[in-house]
Amino acid sequence: QVQLVESGGGLVQAGGSLRLSCAASGLSIRNYPMGWFRQAPGSERKFVAAISWSGGSLYYGDSVKGRFTISRDNAKNTVYLQMNSLKSEDTAVYYCAAHSIPGVPTVAMVRYWGQGTQVTVSS
Repeated sequence: QVQLVESGGGLVQAGGSLRLSCAASGLSIRNYPMGWFRQAPGSERKFVAAISWSGGSLYYGDSVKGRFTISRDNAKNTVYLQMNSLKSEDTAVYYCAAHSIPGVPTVAMVRYWGQGTQVTVSS
């Protein structure tokens, strides 16, 4: 059974930082490009960041470029999202994703989803 389990979410003040983790079981993430999406209340799920199999290629949504960093540790079967300079508009549920095609994924390209972790940024 494939599971992607996110952790590290919480409440933080604007300008602060959080580090999200996504621990995988039932699959080896080295076989997948991995990514993060987020969904705010009343909004569609949107792309945040993605990383290639080896970690050599990184992709970011325009709203998080320069503030967020995605990374992966294939030996630990874990993906990370370091979020700095957080803004109130970053408030959302953040989802880890294993997708089928490298590059910037769409929701339709995601093969496996995590259950999500809430990030709330207070202004």
